[in-house]
Amino acid sequence: MTDALPAAPPAALPEVLFSRLLEDALDAVIIIDEQCRIRYINGAMQALSGYASGELLGQTLNGLLPDAVSAQHDNHVINYIRSSRTSSVLGKIREFAIRHRDTQMIPIEMKALDLGVVDGLRYFGAFLLDVRERRELAAKNASLLAQLEQQALHDALTSLPNRRAYEAQAEQAMARAARSGAALTVGVADLDHFKKINDRHGHAVGDAVLRTVAQVLRDTGRITDVAARLGGEEFGLLFPDATLQQAHQVAERIRAAVAAAITPLPDGRQLQVTISIGVASLMAGASLDAAMSDADKALYAAKHQGRNQVIAAPAVP
Repeated sequence: MTDALPAAPPAALPEVLFSRLLEDALDAVIIIDEQCRIRYINGAMQALSGYASGELLGQTLNGLLPDAVSAQHDNHVINYIRSSRTSSVLGKIREFAIRHRDTQMIPIEMKALDLGVVDGLRYFGAFLLDVRERRELAAKNASLLAQLEQQALHDALTSLPNRRAYEAQAEQAMARAARSGAALTVGVADLDHFKKINDRHGHAVGDAVLRTVAQVLRDTGRITDVAARLGGEEFGLLFPDATLQQAHQVAERIRAAVAAAITPLPDGRQLQVTISIGVASLMAGASLDAAMSDADKALYAAKHQGRNQVIAAPAVP
């Protein structure tokens, strides 16, 4: 028995097959020569650029490039051919842009290749992928994520930060105060007789009152202060870099502004409400819960002593 002869290598595929494959490829394909003249574009490249094949063949590549790139592109190609250094661009996927026939710049992902020398001429090719749809999807996802984060950290009715956001910002303020030694004060505010407002005028009016008060809190405090809706008619206040006395003064401005604010009623009348506020120092090393408890006690004292006033925690009997 004789040994079997090794199988003959498969015959080389006709070049026309590669041409047909490139022509119908999903990715855009372009080939240029060493003088940066366009020698081939496939159907996807025609669709991407807006040019028919015959319009670009023989033209320089610069017409498709961004202005900042086209001025230097030819020199980069020449320097690459003359040198023996490895290119930092060829063979790598990178984000780029090409100029459409209507002059708009189209973001793409591109991989350029050195195709070697054929009949004395160096050729370069590139695969290009339109990334507009990907970017639009990424932007939509980012927008959706931002909306979800907004919803997670903000009260839907008043658009103020919610309890979770308030506690997070308080922790950050505590860390800054610990580093700098600055004073930090917290406050708890509660609308007076809010249940009566809901019972007499309905929850729609109650919601309108909460929105009015929320706007006052945004407009009246210092730019560094934080106001949040903790729940129901209760609001949390945070006064960074403020002593108890300074916070008391700001809280008093808030109280007066709430008392002066007007919420229109459906029948054309105007409703005014008042608010009681308790403030307490958040001392270094103390917990947020302890300071909020002190502010709650001050708030209770304000309610007990007639409402529509601000009381600081040390004044609580």
